[in-house]
Amino acid sequence: MDATALLLADSRFPGGGHAHSGGLEEAAARGLVTDEPSLASFLLGRLRTAGALAAAFAAAATGGGDLGALDAEFDARTPSPAQRAASRAQGGGVARAARRAWPSARLDALLAAQPRPHHPVIVGLLVRDPRDAARVVAYLAVTGPASAAVRLLGLDPLGVNAVLARLAGEVDAVAADAARHARTAPEDLPAPGSPALDLLAEAHDRHHREEVRLFAS
Repeated sequence: MDATALLLADSRFPGGGHAHSGGLEEAAARGLVTDEPSLASFLLGRLRTAGALAAAFAAAATGGGDLGALDAEFDARTPSPAQRAASRAQGGGVARAARRAWPSARLDALLAAQPRPHHPVIVGLLVRDPRDAARVVAYLAVTGPASAAVRLLGLDPLGVNAVLARLAGEVDAVAADAARHARTAPEDLPAPGSPALDLLAEAHDRHHREEVRLFAS
């Protein structure tokens, strides 16, 4: 994996692991995730659905095709408005850093058409190697929620890291499968669904908006 991919996978990078809890916050509030075993189940489910979707699109974005079409197709495969907004927030964070770190005509063209592209699309543009790009977004699909679990549930960071280590083979498998789609047309890319994550994201967004209204009143 090259240095660009490593930087994008770093939780401290804009759009990295600390940027999005991936539904973990709402899952914890509902008592669905309470300890390391339930966290492991949550992360595996997220990896095989939302993570696999993002990985396929990141791999496809390395192929030099129509990034605008990829962005639109990812939008269509993300039914939750809250999930779409989170992906664009992460992508926007990466875009701001990328303008300074990795300027290119292709990046300028994408951002001219869509200033806040979906996260996997801009990762694929920047990384270029399909498997590395897929591995970055698959990795972030589990490390973001894992970081949130430490903050929200007070889980042992070493135990959470062990959970992530046991998922390493799954992350690699998702990335390898996604890399096969480097040349797949946007409309033919897979669309693994995650209805539970969509519902958790919408519930969390609704609660957040209710809290904002309460404090504003």
